[in-house]
Amino acid sequence: MKQRKIPMRKDVVSGEMYPKKELVRIVKNQEGEISIDPTGKKNGRGAYVALEPTLIKKAWDKKILDRVLETSLSDAFYQELYDYVEHQKARKELLGK
Repeated sequence: MKQRKIPMRKDVVSGEMYPKKELVRIVKNQEGEISIDPTGKKNGRGAYVALEPTLIKKAWDKKILDRVLETSLSDAFYQELYDYVEHQKARKELLGK
């Protein structure tokens, strides 16, 4: 049986390629609203970040997502993103997927 191709995306913080399932998508819609997109299917401009809390801290310190999405993000959004990534990473390790 033929193996399926694994979709790869580039992490905007580290610049490394990862399988899409190991990343979280941050999306900016037409109204300029920024949100976390766990499904990866929302309409808008997307940026991918790996499920690594250290990379989220780096993005927060250097305001990388602000530059990529061409907007100003609040500390509350970065905290929400950090909490989400930390939770997803713990869940992944617990379930062993």
